[in-house]
Amino acid sequence: MYVHCTHTQERKRDVSTIAGRLNFRIPPSAEKRLRSAAEANHQTLTDFVLGAAEARAEEILASRTLVASDYFDRLVEAMDSPPTPIPVLAKAAQQDRLFKQL
Repeated sequence: MYVHCTHTQERKRDVSTIAGRLNFRIPPSAEKRLRSAAEANHQTLTDFVLGAAEARAEEILASRTLVASDYFDRLVEAMDSPPTPIPVLAKAAQQDRLFKQL
């Protein structure tokens, strides 16, 4: 069975930037469960499934993103240290601005 989603509610995504499409088969029981959950959450089937898939993808990718321990230690140390003054930036910050917020 193919899943076809009709959009009956206002979408939260900017559809002008959507270019891709996924098409996959699922058992009727899974489709029924997904549609019921989407409806209970006041979402379209597409928004419900895409949101769940994106959250899971982010979780998986984040768990596999590694930073070398020495780099991480230097990063934490740098964030804990007081900032190093940069005279050029300090001087620029004292000058009159070209544009002023009204």
